Amino acid sequence: MTTTGEVLLNPVRGKARIEVLDILRGIAILGIFTMNLPFMAGPSELMLRDFRQIGWEPADRTAWSIIQIFWEGTQRGLLEFLFGAALMMLAAKAMKPDGPVAVADLYIRRALWLLLFGLVDVFILLWPGDILHVYALAALFLFPFRHLRPRVLIPLGLIFATAIAVFAGFQYAERVSLVASVQTAQQHQAQGKPLDKADKKAMEEWQKKLDRFKIDKETREKAEAESKARSGDYVGYATYLWGAWLTFAGKGAIYMGVAEAFCAMLIGIALWKMGIIQGQRSTRFYLIMALVTYGFGLGARALGVTEMLAFQPIPKTIWITNEYARIAVSLGHVALVNLLVRFRVSHAILKPFVAAGQVAFSLYFLEQIIGINLLFSPAALGLKGVFGWATLWGWATGIALLLLLLANIWTRYFISGPMEWAWRSLAYWRRQPFRRGPE
Repeated sequence: MTTTGEVLLNPVRGKARIEVLDILRGIAILGIFTMNLPFMAGPSELMLRDFRQIGWEPADRTAWSIIQIFWEGTQRGLLEFLFGAALMMLAAKAMKPDGPVAVADLYIRRALWLLLFGLVDVFILLWPGDILHVYALAALFLFPFRHLRPRVLIPLGLIFATAIAVFAGFQYAERVSLVASVQTAQQHQAQGKPLDKADKKAMEEWQKKLDRFKIDKETREKAEAESKARSGDYVGYATYLWGAWLTFAGKGAIYMGVAEAFCAMLIGIALWKMGIIQGQRSTRFYLIMALVTYGFGLGARALGVTEMLAFQPIPKTIWITNEYARIAVSLGHVALVNLLVRFRVSHAILKPFVAAGQVAFSLYFLEQIIGINLLFSPAALGLKGVFGWATLWGWATGIALLLLLLANIWTRYFISGPMEWAWRSLAYWRRQPFRRGPE
């Protein structure tokens, strides 16, 4: 703040950046490509109905299971935590009740520009799974919560997970009741007794749920339309992907995404206030944190994978524990990274991700350019076919390593990525430095 009371706001650069936050961001933004590439490759309609449809060889089953247990949704979790932490870094000058309005003004501008960039990702780069506009909408509601204490933020941050668990609990109880009724009906059949009205109703309901594992006529028609769009011209391809986003939006996916992100961002604020996400706690703390969060999260997810691989409409504990487990495993990743950066060898392995974290915004757009607009676009390479979970996981890993190399080369010569530069210049209403000079 100047002597006249004017607030001077500038992006955090150079040695002022917190290395572990960049590492976490870099890991998350490169890892999200693993989750997105199967939907970029397709066939999405079949995959959403039955994940075995893109390949179910032993390697595919292993790849799918590992992703579901250790990684699915946790890259979002890390990014959501980091959004909350970023608010605290930006709002440091606005923590007093009469703090500078300029900080709030900057924060809102950043969120609104992020919303616009997200829509560019959807409608120009054609990615219906964009997270930027979802995070921007969630972030718009976040600023007033910066004063709350962790003991308030954490329960608030668990509201979404708790609501999911409560709703799923009723579903679980209904399914337990249905299974019991079906077993009774099957016993009556085995004993040669005629089925009463309740038995018949239970058997009919069970058959309906079994049929959900089959590819029905409607799904096949959607899959054919998707295949035609992916094999046709660019306009048809773009129209299909725009329609996919509108379908998701129409089903309330944006509302659910905003609720999930907002609650996780509240947890991110708490993590910052407790000194956890930025590496201020002891080695013993991070070790215990990793053991506890991974113990619950990975255990719940492993059980859930076992339930899903039965391919039966049995009651599943993962319905109840899913969001809690996602948050827990994401917290485990935070603890593990903060633990590993304290040791020389593991720190050296993680060090390249600092560059990826510094240009994460640009890498995210580049992933869409590579997947949607290069590999699988009919206007470019137009790769077609069913590639399988293991193959796509291998592709995503290889491309992520190339992007990691590119990020480290880029940051040797430039302060930020082109998208970061544009976002910051627009948010601060002044052109930001681009080429790297002396710190």
